[in-house]
Amino acid sequence: MIKDEDFILSNGVKIPKIGFGTWQIAEFDSAYTSTIYALKAGYRHIDSAYDYGNEKAIGKAIKDFGIERKNLFITTKLPSHIKTYDETKKYFYESLNSFGLDYIDLYLIHAPWPWTNIGLDCRQGNIEAFNAMIELYNEGLIRAIGVSNFSISDIKNIVAATSFVPHVNQIRYFIGDTEKELTNYCQKNNILVEAYSPFATGKILDNKNILKVAEKYNTTVAKVCLAFCLQNNTVPLPKSTHEDRIISNLDINIKIDDEDMKYLNSRSEEHTS
Repeated sequence: MIKDEDFILSNGVKIPKIGFGTWQIAEFDSAYTSTIYALKAGYRHIDSAYDYGNEKAIGKAIKDFGIERKNLFITTKLPSHIKTYDETKKYFYESLNSFGLDYIDLYLIHAPWPWTNIGLDCRQGNIEAFNAMIELYNEGLIRAIGVSNFSISDIKNIVAATSFVPHVNQIRYFIGDTEKELTNYCQKNNILVEAYSPFATGKILDNKNILKVAEKYNTTVAKVCLAFCLQNNTVPLPKSTHEDRIISNLDINIKIDDEDMKYLNSRSEEHTS
């Protein structure tokens, strides 16, 4: 089953092929309960971020559920506006303490620029932040490091300065919006692509064209979306607060054939049609 399968990062670390996304689940009780549902369903990969405001709730859920730490893969992210060496370490330790953990499995720079100033030139700041993350990685406090929402040029900037290729780039990725050039670059350079918003924040779930594909496999549009990500060797991060959907999203038991994958990969802005 997919919940028991892993991808292997370039440093040999195993990462579960599907993760539980927690973006926009900031309220403590909701984040706590959703994480409990996810752990109960069999998720072993939880994706969070400092800016999601739910690290403490997730940490409490992990503790209360009682799962062994070695059986979990926890991701969190440096706030997008933090671009200095010292502050990167400060915010990392804040996240670590919020979770109540001894280490983080995957730590990402959340974005190449502040969300409040998209496009700002932060090349030097990203180098400083990544250097701090490399040190934390070498100290064993992080098992893998990477980036999120980084373009090819953003990645090349930190690699040129640090000689360290990030293990992961987490990007928006779904049928009709796969950032093909960026994805191809990452995969050619052994950078695993994680797919956030695999349902296009819900906009894709009523798409008639994808529904036809789902009907062929006697499944749902949601499962086609997740299988699409997996068969393109990306890690989908579906989010839900509903227990039935959390369970369903982990049960991906279809294999889309080559012809249908070609069709789905050819879609452009599919969620809007």
